[in-house]
Amino acid sequence: MPDSRTLRALVLGCSLKSGSQESSSELLGRQILDALADHDVEGEALRVVDQNIKFGVSTDEGDGDGWPAVREKVLAADILVIATPIWMGQPASVAKMVLERLDAELSETDSRGRPSMWDKVAVVGVVGNEDGAHHVIAEVLQALNDVGFTIPANGGAYWVGEALGKVDYKDAGPKPDTTGAAVKSLAGTAAHLARVLAGNPYPAE
Repeated sequence: MPDSRTLRALVLGCSLKSGSQESSSELLGRQILDALADHDVEGEALRVVDQNIKFGVSTDEGDGDGWPAVREKVLAADILVIATPIWMGQPASVAKMVLERLDAELSETDSRGRPSMWDKVAVVGVVGNEDGAHHVIAEVLQALNDVGFTIPANGGAYWVGEALGKVDYKDAGPKPDTTGAAVKSLAGTAAHLARVLAGNPYPAE
Protein backbone atom coordinates (compact mmCIF):
# COMPACT_ATOMS: atom_id res chain seq x y z
CA MET A 1 0.00 0.00 0.00
CA PRO A 2 1.37 3.48 -0.86
CA ASP A 3 2.79 5.48 2.06
CA SER A 4 1.02 8.76 2.94
CA ARG A 5 3.94 10.48 4.69
CA THR A 6 5.73 13.47 3.25
CA LEU A 7 8.59 12.30 1.05
CA ARG A 8 12.03 13.89 0.77
CA ALA A 9 14.03 14.67 -2.35
CA LEU A 10 17.65 15.69 -2.77
CA VAL A 11 18.98 17.48 -5.84
CA LEU A 12 22.70 17.16 -6.48
CA GLY A 13 23.55 19.99 -8.86
CA CYS A 14 26.56 18.88 -10.88
CA SER A 15 27.44 22.18 -12.53
CA LEU A 16 31.13 22.93 -12.96
CA LYS A 17 30.39 26.42 -11.58
CA SER A 18 30.61 27.36 -7.93
CA GLY A 19 27.55 28.34 -5.95
CA SER A 20 28.33 32.03 -6.46
CA GLN A 21 27.49 31.65 -10.16
CA GLU A 22 24.13 30.99 -11.77
CA SER A 23 23.72 27.48 -13.13
CA SER A 24 21.29 26.20 -15.75
CA SER A 25 21.51 22.63 -14.48
CA GLU A 26 20.76 23.75 -10.92
CA LEU A 27 17.82 25.78 -12.22
CA LEU A 28 16.38 22.66 -13.85
CA GLY A 29 17.02 20.71 -10.65
CA ARG A 30 15.13 23.29 -8.61
CA GLN A 31 12.28 23.23 -11.12
CA ILE A 32 12.08 19.47 -10.57
CA LEU A 33 11.96 20.13 -6.81
CA ASP A 34 9.12 22.62 -7.32
CA ALA A 35 7.20 20.07 -9.38
CA LEU A 36 7.77 17.40 -6.73
CA ALA A 37 6.36 19.77 -4.11
CA ASP A 38 3.01 19.51 -5.91
CA HIS A 39 3.08 15.84 -4.88
CA ASP A 40 3.84 16.50 -1.20
CA VAL A 41 7.58 16.00 -1.58
CA GLU A 42 9.95 18.24 0.40
CA GLY A 43 13.55 18.70 -0.59
CA GLU A 44 16.75 20.64 -0.94
CA ALA A 45 19.38 21.29 -3.59
CA LEU A 46 23.14 21.11 -3.14
CA ARG A 47 25.81 22.45 -5.50
CA VAL A 48 28.26 19.54 -5.52
CA VAL A 49 31.39 21.58 -6.30
CA ASP A 50 30.88 23.52 -3.06
CA GLN A 51 30.83 20.39 -0.86
CA ASN A 52 34.59 19.59 -0.84
CA ILE A 53 33.97 16.07 -2.13
CA LYS A 54 37.09 14.07 -2.85
CA PHE A 55 37.54 11.69 -5.74
CA GLY A 56 37.30 8.02 -4.82
CA VAL A 57 35.05 4.98 -4.64
CA SER A 58 34.56 4.63 -0.89
CA THR A 59 31.98 6.08 1.50
CA ASP A 60 34.67 8.22 3.16
CA GLU A 61 37.99 9.25 1.64
CA GLY A 62 39.07 10.89 4.93
CA ASP A 63 40.99 14.14 5.51
CA GLY A 64 38.07 16.56 5.25
CA ASP A 65 36.12 14.67 2.59
CA GLY A 66 32.68 16.24 2.21
CA TRP A 67 31.02 13.13 0.80
CA PRO A 68 29.99 11.50 4.11
CA ALA A 69 27.75 14.49 4.93
CA VAL A 70 26.24 14.43 1.44
CA ARG A 71 25.80 10.66 1.69
CA GLU A 72 23.75 11.10 4.87
CA LYS A 73 21.40 13.35 2.92
CA VAL A 74 21.17 10.75 0.14
CA LEU A 75 20.34 8.08 2.71
CA ALA A 76 17.63 10.31 4.21
CA ALA A 77 16.04 11.04 0.82
CA ASP A 78 13.36 9.04 -0.96
CA ILE A 79 14.15 10.62 -4.33
CA LEU A 80 17.59 11.54 -5.70
CA VAL A 81 17.80 14.06 -8.54
CA ILE A 82 21.05 14.35 -10.49
CA ALA A 83 21.13 17.63 -12.43
CA THR A 84 24.01 17.86 -14.88
CA PRO A 85 25.13 19.83 -17.90
CA ILE A 86 26.38 18.14 -21.05
CA TRP A 87 30.07 18.54 -21.81
CA MET A 88 31.51 17.00 -24.98
CA GLY A 89 28.46 14.77 -25.22
CA GLN A 90 29.02 13.38 -21.71
CA PRO A 91 27.73 13.98 -18.19
CA ALA A 92 29.80 16.65 -16.44
CA SER A 93 32.86 15.38 -14.60
CA VAL A 94 31.18 16.40 -11.33
CA ALA A 95 28.28 14.06 -12.07
CA LYS A 96 30.71 11.25 -12.85
CA MET A 97 32.46 11.87 -9.54
CA VAL A 98 29.12 11.56 -7.72
CA LEU A 99 28.43 8.28 -9.50
CA GLU A 100 31.90 7.01 -8.58
CA ARG A 101 31.25 7.82 -4.92
CA LEU A 102 27.87 6.09 -5.08
CA ASP A 103 29.63 3.00 -6.42
CA ALA A 104 30.65 2.32 -2.81
CA GLU A 105 27.00 1.53 -2.06
CA LEU A 106 27.43 -1.79 -3.85
CA SER A 107 29.11 -2.97 -0.64
CA GLU A 108 26.74 -1.25 1.82
CA THR A 109 23.54 -2.60 3.37
CA ASP A 110 20.72 -1.23 5.50
CA SER A 111 19.53 -2.49 8.90
CA ARG A 112 17.67 -5.34 7.19
CA GLY A 113 20.69 -6.48 5.22
CA ARG A 114 19.40 -5.08 1.93
CA PRO A 115 21.40 -2.91 -0.50
CA SER A 116 21.59 0.59 0.96
CA MET A 117 19.91 2.39 -1.95
CA TRP A 118 16.92 0.08 -2.31
CA ASP A 119 13.51 1.74 -2.01
CA LYS A 120 14.98 4.99 -3.34
CA VAL A 121 13.98 6.54 -6.64
CA ALA A 122 16.42 8.31 -8.98
CA VAL A 123 15.76 10.78 -11.79
CA VAL A 124 17.96 13.08 -13.86
CA GLY A 125 17.78 16.56 -15.36
CA VAL A 126 20.10 17.52 -18.22
CA VAL A 127 20.89 20.81 -19.97
CA GLY A 128 23.32 21.78 -22.70
CA ASN A 129 24.02 23.55 -25.97
CA GLU A 130 24.95 20.42 -27.87
CA ASP A 131 23.64 16.97 -28.65
CA GLY A 132 23.82 14.19 -26.11
CA ALA A 133 20.88 14.57 -23.71
CA HIS A 134 19.55 11.05 -24.25
CA HIS A 135 23.05 9.61 -23.95
CA VAL A 136 23.68 11.48 -20.68
CA ILE A 137 20.33 10.42 -19.23
CA ALA A 138 21.05 6.80 -20.17
CA GLU A 139 24.53 6.83 -18.60
CA VAL A 140 23.42 8.43 -15.34
CA LEU A 141 20.26 6.38 -14.83
CA GLN A 142 22.00 3.10 -15.67
CA ALA A 143 24.71 3.83 -13.12
CA LEU A 144 22.16 4.76 -10.46
CA ASN A 145 20.17 1.62 -11.16
CA ASP A 146 23.36 -0.44 -10.84
CA VAL A 147 23.84 0.75 -7.24
CA GLY A 148 20.24 0.05 -6.25
CA PHE A 149 18.05 3.00 -7.18
CA THR A 150 14.72 2.41 -8.91
CA ILE A 151 13.96 4.42 -12.06
CA PRO A 152 10.41 5.65 -12.73
CA ALA A 153 8.72 6.02 -16.10
CA ASN A 154 9.86 9.21 -17.85
CA GLY A 155 12.70 9.54 -15.35
CA GLY A 156 14.68 12.09 -17.37
CA ALA A 157 13.96 15.70 -18.31
CA TYR A 158 16.19 17.85 -20.49
CA TRP A 159 16.71 21.01 -22.49
CA VAL A 160 19.20 21.26 -25.35
CA GLY A 161 19.84 24.57 -27.07
CA GLU A 162 21.07 25.27 -30.56
CA ALA A 163 24.41 23.65 -31.37
CA LEU A 164 27.27 26.08 -30.73
CA GLY A 165 24.66 28.52 -29.45
CA LYS A 166 25.21 31.16 -26.79
CA VAL A 167 21.86 30.90 -24.99
CA ASP A 168 21.78 28.82 -21.81
CA TYR A 169 18.68 27.23 -20.32
CA LYS A 170 18.59 29.84 -17.56
CA ASP A 171 18.39 32.57 -20.22
CA ALA A 172 16.06 30.83 -22.67
CA GLY A 173 12.79 31.57 -20.87
CA PRO A 174 10.01 29.18 -19.81
CA LYS A 175 9.46 26.03 -21.86
CA PRO A 176 6.10 24.81 -20.52
CA ASP A 177 5.23 22.62 -23.50
CA THR A 178 8.56 20.79 -23.73
CA THR A 179 10.96 20.73 -20.79
CA GLY A 180 8.21 21.90 -18.45
CA ALA A 181 5.93 19.05 -19.50
CA ALA A 182 8.76 16.56 -19.07
CA VAL A 183 9.50 17.89 -15.58
CA LYS A 184 5.83 17.60 -14.62
CA SER A 185 5.67 14.00 -15.85
CA LEU A 186 8.95 13.10 -14.13
CA ALA A 187 7.77 14.53 -10.82
CA GLY A 188 4.48 12.67 -10.94
CA THR A 189 5.96 9.27 -11.68
CA ALA A 190 8.88 9.73 -9.27
CA ALA A 191 6.63 10.73 -6.38
CA HIS A 192 4.21 7.89 -7.10
CA LEU A 193 6.95 5.26 -7.26
CA ALA A 194 8.70 6.60 -4.16
CA ARG A 195 5.46 6.50 -2.22
CA VAL A 196 4.77 2.92 -3.34
CA LEU A 197 8.27 1.84 -2.28
CA ALA A 198 7.98 3.66 1.06
CA GLY A 199 4.80 1.75 1.82
CA ASN A 200 5.86 -1.56 0.31
CA PRO A 201 9.67 -1.92 0.45
CA TYR A 202 11.60 -4.49 -1.51
CA PRO A 203 11.80 -7.74 0.50
CA ALA A 204 15.09 -8.67 2.13
CA GLU A 205 15.01 -12.09 0.45
